[in-house]
Amino acid sequence: MPTHVKCPTCQKDVLWNTEATFKPFCSERCKLIDLGDWASEKHAIPVKSEFDIDELDNLGYDESNFFKED
Repeated sequence: MPTHVKCPTCQKDVLWNTEATFKPFCSERCKLIDLGDWASEKHAIPVKSEFDIDELDNLGYDESNFFKED
């Protein structure tokens, strides 16, 4: 039984096989629309911050001599 998926851009049915050049997209147009959405940051992968931004004030980064070498 052939596998069908929905095009992420237009929701059209796409047959998942070796002849489907742009899979999972139905066409090059839909593929480029999706690429443009990533480039304009409409899509993003959520990440957890490595540190608490509010904690930077407590570390002394705003002091005038913090970055000076000894």
